[in-house]
Amino acid sequence: MPKLELTSQQRSALRAAAHPLHPVVLIGDRGLTAAVLEEIDRTLAAHELIKIRVAGAERDERDAMLTEICETLSCAAVHHLGKTLIIYRPDLLAQQAAQAAENATRAVRRKSEPYVPKKQAAQPRAARPASQRAAGANRADQAQDPAAGAAKSRMAASRGTGKPARNSRADAGHGIPRRSGGGSALSLRAGARRGRTSRG
Repeated sequence: MPKLELTSQQRSALRAAAHPLHPVVLIGDRGLTAAVLEEIDRTLAAHELIKIRVAGAERDERDAMLTEICETLSCAAVHHLGKTLIIYRPDLLAQQAAQAAENATRAVRRKSEPYVPKKQAAQPRAARPASQRAAGANRADQAQDPAAGAAKSRMAASRGTGKPARNSRADAGHGIPRRSGGGSALSLRAGARRGRTSRG
């Protein structure tokens, strides 16, 4: 099987992740046997990143064991520190399942679809208050026929107050809002100033 290669960033991250781990496999005086390889394979399948303790071997023998383990089990050598070997083999099925689960929950919107904020998308249509639904219906009516929509809104305003409806600010031909008090801004300021400074 091919030996897995790691970049230096991956290697340093895995070395840091392996720091608190304890050795889970011990290679004894008999060396690397088939039973030991099976145990390493099972442990890699369960944990992905493991430490192996090699007892009573020279450094060259430990290096040979490490390369044999990596080639046989298709894993990567992360670090060799003294009599401790750190090896890594990713669980490809678990990674694919996690990626598929992440992609399944991600909302995908086409470019042609309008943008809907999260809160509005999470709220069902029937759960919105009646006033919001009515406002939405009025906006839809006004979008279809602006003159009829303005007339309806004026009639609704006059029903509640008992007074005849006035043209709204939007109905003014020039688009400039009108002042409700009458008179110019200068006369209002002057009157307010006089009222404040007058002494009785």
